Amino acid sequence: MHPILRILYFQGMTYQETIDYLYQLLPVFHREGKKAYKANLDNTLAICDHLQNPHKKFKSIHVAGTNGKGSTSHFLASILQAAGYKTGLYTSPHLKSFTERVKINGQQIPESKVIEFVENHKNFIETLQPSFFELTVGLAFKYFAEEEVDIAVIEVGLGGRLDSTNIITPELSVITNISFDHTDILGDTLPKIASEKAGIIKPKTPVVISQTQDEITQVFKAKATDENAPIYFADEYYSVESCNIVNDLLRIEIREIEANSEFIVESQLIGNYQSKNIIGVLKAVDILNELNYGIDKTAILAGLSNVINLTTLKGRWQVLQDSPKMVCDIGHNIGGIIENLSNIKNYEYQQLWMILGFVSDKDIDGILSILPPKANYVFCQSNTPRALKVEDLAALAKQKNLTGDIINNVNEAIDFVVQRAEKNDFIYVGGSTFVVAEINKL
Repeated sequence: MHPILRILYFQGMTYQETIDYLYQLLPVFHREGKKAYKANLDNTLAICDHLQNPHKKFKSIHVAGTNGKGSTSHFLASILQAAGYKTGLYTSPHLKSFTERVKINGQQIPESKVIEFVENHKNFIETLQPSFFELTVGLAFKYFAEEEVDIAVIEVGLGGRLDSTNIITPELSVITNISFDHTDILGDTLPKIASEKAGIIKPKTPVVISQTQDEITQVFKAKATDENAPIYFADEYYSVESCNIVNDLLRIEIREIEANSEFIVESQLIGNYQSKNIIGVLKAVDILNELNYGIDKTAILAGLSNVINLTTLKGRWQVLQDSPKMVCDIGHNIGGIIENLSNIKNYEYQQLWMILGFVSDKDIDGILSILPPKANYVFCQSNTPRALKVEDLAALAKQKNLTGDIINNVNEAIDFVVQRAEKNDFIYVGGSTFVVAEINKL
């Protein structure tokens, strides 16, 4: 350990010093990428054994997928809260504060609890030297057990089969959209990626697949058969008849296929892609009700329409200002960017501005190939070691006939665009979770 950190540690650290200590001591995926990834569950099992297996002391729902798993996790937590359950929520990464990762009924874990956890287990942490994510999972599970949550919604960090969260035995598993991301770890085809995500399917535990994708349907069916797990493809039970934005809410007309009846839901998350997530959420609630959770329609509608208020979610098609309209989104792979480009088409605007930065281990060539050539671009760079250098991004974009300005800091880039954009223009900010995390307006 760095000598200065050791001095701080034994003097009693502040919250920020505690986080800095962990960043210095443990490998952190969102900063270092693949080399911080541990391709087994050994450390997580060791941590939870040390903590007296807190994950066995509360009920849970496990959510995996490439795109949509974060939104789906928040929707489910919001609905459970609206139904009166004391609900834990574990997600990653965070945008502004580490404490965003661990919430109960929308309230972030107190900073004092993070300090206390590290102080109480420092010798074990330094001996085992787990990854930052592995330790965070242990912290979250211990906090949920101590606070005696009724149920916790647990979002997979990366993949599924070997993800640290995959030591739980949930009431229900949910798998959202599968797209290309982390191909150096999960595989370079959709079936390979889906196979890793399917690793969360547990014996005799129901699993909901939010979106039928022909290329990978059989992967999920085969795994479910192996585990004797009931499997439900949500779009066989619900279909979206219409989807539009009304009064800053996404208004979705949904048909329940078997009953041939239609109903309306509204969502505070307003990206079009949320309709796919909501179909999966509705089917997941059906399964929970079969397990006697008693979630009525009022709770479902309230949970969806108040998901941001109830869970304090940030960064999903979040409107930062209205004139000119400025939206940010953490979509950072081809699937996510395609959905966001589709969302932009819902708006009438004079000129599109795109403020973009990426991390270097994404399919940058693929993403740049689908971006609109007539947009005005400003390229930026997040303050993380994994960030693609802004000059390299601009050079790669130029090869695709996409030209623009180079401004390192996203907030300076936003100021630059706001000074030049007309009130009827549309400004999109994204490309990376870390770019969005640095936006002051967030």
